[in-house]
Amino acid sequence: MQYPKDTVQYSTATTLGLVRLAAGGHGLVGLWFDGQRHLPARLDGPDAWPVDEGHPVLRAAALQLQQYLDGRRTGFDLPLDLSGGTPFQQAVWRALLAIPRGATTSYGALARQIGQPSAVRAVGAAVGRNPVSVVVPCHRVLGSGGALTGYAGGLPRKLALLRLEGAPPMQDIPQSVPAFA
Repeated sequence: MQYPKDTVQYSTATTLGLVRLAAGGHGLVGLWFDGQRHLPARLDGPDAWPVDEGHPVLRAAALQLQQYLDGRRTGFDLPLDLSGGTPFQQAVWRALLAIPRGATTSYGALARQIGQPSAVRAVGAAVGRNPVSVVVPCHRVLGSGGALTGYAGGLPRKLALLRLEGAPPMQDIPQSVPAFA
């Protein structure tokens, strides 16, 4: 994944844990839960992107995410910059944006939607590498038969997001899903 040279970041606490946000000159380039898989190295360390608490896209993203998780917002109105992904990844991420709130789809259906019916595993990999969790709703993708599978931010968060959105019941949900903290 390539990020713009002018990328800046900001962290915000949410009901689902700490979230790291990143934006460049053309929009939001990242939203990651603390500790999730595939975090960019530039979030921390000596080469970390600068923190910019006043960046208008980051401020809007933090506010809209809080409102969404509190049930006061049903969608996002943010400029997105997904140009850092491969053309295939970008096609998958655009398809994710078309999944309505409260609905789910499967990896196979997503592969067919982008015209690549035999690329189910590649679609799964692209979904897993989605750099803008929640806003680009990768949590709405389920395994075949509605199985609750894979989420870089952890299955408890995926389940919490689906329940927040009123998604239909899924198969294979454990009676007790561990907390995300």
